[in-house]
Amino acid sequence: MFERSRKGEHALLIQPYSGGPPDEGASEEFTDLARSAGASIAALLTARIDRPNPATLIGSGKLEEVKAAADATGADLILVNFPLSPGQERNLEKHLQRRVLDRTGLILDIFAQRARSHEGKLQVELAQLRHMATRLVRGWTHLERQRGGSIGLRGPGETQLETDRRLLQKRVEQLQKRLEKVEVQRTQMRRARVRSELPRVALVGYTNAGKSTLFNALTGADAYAADQLFATLDPTVRRVDLSGGSVVLADTVGFVRDLPHELVAAFRSTLSEAREADLLLHVIDAADPVRNDRIGQVDEVLQEIGAGDIPQILVFNKIDRIEGAQPRRDQPSEGRERVWLSARDNLGLDLLQAVLAERLGMQRVRGALHLPSRAARLHARLHALGAIRAESHNDEGWQLDIDMALADAQRLAAQADGHLLEPLLPAQENEPWQ
Repeated sequence: MFERSRKGEHALLIQPYSGGPPDEGASEEFTDLARSAGASIAALLTARIDRPNPATLIGSGKLEEVKAAADATGADLILVNFPLSPGQERNLEKHLQRRVLDRTGLILDIFAQRARSHEGKLQVELAQLRHMATRLVRGWTHLERQRGGSIGLRGPGETQLETDRRLLQKRVEQLQKRLEKVEVQRTQMRRARVRSELPRVALVGYTNAGKSTLFNALTGADAYAADQLFATLDPTVRRVDLSGGSVVLADTVGFVRDLPHELVAAFRSTLSEAREADLLLHVIDAADPVRNDRIGQVDEVLQEIGAGDIPQILVFNKIDRIEGAQPRRDQPSEGRERVWLSARDNLGLDLLQAVLAERLGMQRVRGALHLPSRAARLHARLHALGAIRAESHNDEGWQLDIDMALADAQRLAAQADGHLLEPLLPAQENEPWQ
């Protein structure tokens, strides 16, 4: 039996492909993923697979080639850019005498390194345990041991494998309960933001497109940003003041092609910031030669999590990497307006803020307003929004001098006593803001 090593940072990469030439973009991304996990790259081999071998994925000839390359380069880890079945992973390890990780296992390892919040760590551990649950039958020799044999412990007992499975299931149940509590708290916080009447905007995009850098530039926050895949995992939320009002801006985890389904399920909280947003800022690396493919891949993930119908603004970031490029704003293309900027150099942020204000209906309304005494609740809401510039009170109610965002006025106007605000609203825009 093969005793599975816990070590392994010098990696041999295998890029499977079928039909046509290998996808260089997929190979480059997988190499970046390996480096993001802390691996040094020994070599990268491509393997054409028209009919996957159910036992080892690749054929016997390619398997011998991989073994020879691993021996020659001293690689102690094999990374496969393909979702392996538990049996395939076990058989590859047995033949290659090295630890083997598939794409999902590699991304989970990166997530484990990057999660910082309590919730993020719980989500990563849960995803890892669920992934591990199907892979307990391996070459570890300790799994063959039986309990029993000593005084008081004789009998059939249970195998170490069964013990591991039972303990793993118990831990999964514990994590699920803890995450449910955290999710309740996050939902309460999200509801509080909804009650604040502030529009919600979420940053989405392919990993390493510069979302966190843009988030910091817009909010003045210090969210971690680095030139690496999955630099940030935990959702970060801040309030941003624009010329016509304020919005709640959320930074979310970056996407990659073929994002494993178990990762989508595990990170439902950070993805829910995108799913429940009023507007998405789809951040794109403008200098990426395959940026159009990246846009399509992000759109696919958004559809998968139920956010495909939310309005978007395409934000082409990193124009500082394109010679002669200048900040600009393009007319909507297929319903999505485009803004070209550099978050790192603070170029074009004013254009993005202007587009945000327009798309979120942040024109302002000003004027005098009379509220009767029975409208005390509306009066309090106006105070909470900072909409009252001056006021006086008599027996009939309040005389107010109002200055507020049109979006806030329209939302309040849709409520029970909010119709009192209608004299302030433009005649052609009396419908509540959506």
